[in-house]
Amino acid sequence: MTKIECVKERDVEIAVVSGDERVITDVSSALDLMMRVKYETGASRIAIDKNLICEDFFILSSGLAGEVLQKFINYHVKAAVYGDYSRYTSKPLRDFIYESNNGRDFFFVAAREEAVEKLAGAK
Repeated sequence: MTKIECVKERDVEIAVVSGDERVITDVSSALDLMMRVKYETGASRIAIDKNLICEDFFILSSGLAGEVLQKFINYHVKAAVYGDYSRYTSKPLRDFIYESNNGRDFFFVAAREEAVEKLAGAK
């Protein structure tokens, strides 16, 4: 079951999504999550547990990560995915994470608290 919890950090509403089932498996499911969060919480910033995202997302050649990030940007939703990335050794993925973390819309961090903090400070 997917849990959406709304937290406030520095006067910014952030939806924290957790659970035990994959929520993002393709572009359509990513859009569904964005719309569900928007409808249920009104938040346009989402912290997502990495375990809710299918592994294809982290295989850049699948194209899924790029498509999903583009949708988040198009719909003006900022997001941070929190979890352990240590098992990924792909240089393109590491570069992608590095570039995302130096941007303003999508972040990859280790912990939920870090995701909330990053989203609260995102311009």
